[in-house]
Amino acid sequence: MSTEQVLTTPTVGVAKQLSVHPLSPLTRSEISTAAGLIKGLYPSKTDLQFKTITLEEPAKTHLAPYLDAEYHGHPTGRIDRKAFVNYYIRNTDKFHEAVVNLTQRRIDSHFRLGPNKHSPGDGEEVLMVEKVALEDEGVKAEIAKLQLPEGTVIISDPWIYGSDGIDDDRRMYQCFLYMRDPMNSSDADSNHYALPLAISPVIDAEQLKVIRIDLLPTGDDHTIKETEPYKIKPPNEYTPEHQELRTDLKPLNVIQPEGASFTATKTGETGEIIEWQKWSFRVGFNAREGMVLYDVRYDGRSLFYRLSLSDMSIPYADPRHPYHKKAAFDLGDVGAGVMANNLKLGCDCLGSIHYLSGLLSDSKGEPTPMENVICVHEQDNGIGWKHTNYRTGRAAVVRNRELVVQSIITVSNYEYILAFNFNQAGMIEYEVRATGILSTQPIDEGVDVPWGTVVHPGVLAAHHQHIFSLRVDPMIDGHNNRLVVDEVHPMPRNDFNPHGVGYVVEETVVQESCGLDLDFDVNRTFVIQNNAVRNPINGKPVAYKIYAPPFQKMVADPDSFHHKRAEFADHNIYVTKHRDGEIYAAGKYTNQSRGGEGVRAWANRRENVQDTDLVVYVQFGLQHVTRIEDFPVMPCEVIKVALKPVNFFDRNPAIDVPPSNQEFNRSTLVAEQHKQPAVSAVVGEKGEVCCSSKL
Repeated sequence: MSTEQVLTTPTVGVAKQLSVHPLSPLTRSEISTAAGLIKGLYPSKTDLQFKTITLEEPAKTHLAPYLDAEYHGHPTGRIDRKAFVNYYIRNTDKFHEAVVNLTQRRIDSHFRLGPNKHSPGDGEEVLMVEKVALEDEGVKAEIAKLQLPEGTVIISDPWIYGSDGIDDDRRMYQCFLYMRDPMNSSDADSNHYALPLAISPVIDAEQLKVIRIDLLPTGDDHTIKETEPYKIKPPNEYTPEHQELRTDLKPLNVIQPEGASFTATKTGETGEIIEWQKWSFRVGFNAREGMVLYDVRYDGRSLFYRLSLSDMSIPYADPRHPYHKKAAFDLGDVGAGVMANNLKLGCDCLGSIHYLSGLLSDSKGEPTPMENVICVHEQDNGIGWKHTNYRTGRAAVVRNRELVVQSIITVSNYEYILAFNFNQAGMIEYEVRATGILSTQPIDEGVDVPWGTVVHPGVLAAHHQHIFSLRVDPMIDGHNNRLVVDEVHPMPRNDFNPHGVGYVVEETVVQESCGLDLDFDVNRTFVIQNNAVRNPINGKPVAYKIYAPPFQKMVADPDSFHHKRAEFADHNIYVTKHRDGEIYAAGKYTNQSRGGEGVRAWANRRENVQDTDLVVYVQFGLQHVTRIEDFPVMPCEVIKVALKPVNFFDRNPAIDVPPSNQEFNRSTLVAEQHKQPAVSAVVGEKGEVCCSSKL
């Protein structure tokens, strides 16, 4: 799309107090300090491979009163800054976890993790795995059997190995090989996913060597064939220089001549507070979740203590080896922060934009800047509310302005556009747009299988699910909340309801931690209430309702590793009692995990969740039955979860938004004229009623 941006700078301030806030991401010096204290535990020549150095968030019992005091301008006291650290002794399976107290410069806890606990991958390691796979003599020998044209470039896509319980205790990668168009091999952007190969090396992640070469099934069964000369197939490119582009698309300009309506206030080196249209919240960023929102308030009232994407699972449908292990946990296996895009490089955000950068760590424990990983901007999303008085022809209308806090991650072939959208009526939407390129595999000519779709000659895209878990830590006018199930049921037909048209909403309070499901036949919805705070007009508890879209939950058998590992994927909703450290719905370590340490296990404690500090996990997703139209690059699939006020305000909170008009919006078409004949009744001096017609 042809666009023009007028980049006026949003208001960016600096807080008076520049000391490091308890929720600010780690600073450069803090990352280096944490790594240095861990290195000090070992002889100087010990080679450590750091996997994670990130903020260890303070205990909620300390942080919640701190945030409340801070917001109201009261003394806060001090909370020690801490770092969470994961590392290996390089080229071993000795995987460690530690908490470093940065304020006191001491190590609070430190231990080696047991079997089947593996770290996520990282960029440096993935590149090394690619190199190892392509330089292995056995792999080269298999590639030689293909008899490819001279100069053909081979590409390796390393995947986390997955789990099936068969000789998979050590940490491994499964690599899938592709090639660029051999007729244009110098094009580094050539779509190699259109040319998959049936050779798949397995890499030992500790020793960084090929331990096995799998040959992939390419028919309609489990049969494996020896590598044969490759029959050259046509490319299928997605980049614009390979397309005959449309010529009838005119520019659409996003212009904010007075700048944005939000303010961004830096709090120290890494912290930032965003304020917009009565909303205020703190933005964080870490390696695993990417962007995190804290202390979300509307017009000074507390709503959410913490909001983040907790986990995602992408299980594939092909039952054959080695595809049966293909189930990515993109956050736990790699990390949304690690994979975050630099948003200044593309047309990812439009208008008056504010960028936030992050700071992660590399394998040596050194700070790694992540530039422009979050963008904040406003967008118009149609009409916010409208009414036309047909008697007078006067229309009252406001536009729905939204604040978008967005990050985009690239997971090898796939992209996820992740955004929190705030509107002026007190609603928050969490939006996921799935795009990118399908993960492909080779298939023989003329073969069709029911677990995937042929999207290009010799290319199969297996069906798969995308299942997400949004973690909602509420504080609806305080931290003692409850989860209520609302259902709509018909009234019985009786003397009170003689025509059988009446229906009611029935509420059920969830008393214990558990998993729950939607039921659209009774309009089942889930509401987070504060029973101790009542609406001044109707006396009902103040609340926020969860609007979650329907999706097919985990299809894999309950005894499968896919199901055991993705603990969140079997229910639309999980509710648990808050415990510090329980953040990731599939458990802290998902790489080749076994399950049993995530939200399903937490919910099975059956703890009280009524009028207490609870956490809600909202699952949503899509069943991706692949289409040829998804190739060579997939149009965005959009999924949204909404958190919407219910009896929280005393009227429409967007009633004070300025009306939309030509002077403000500069539209080129005249406003509508809408006036109809009407009849009104006027009460006279003596109480008589007279009707008059206005034509």
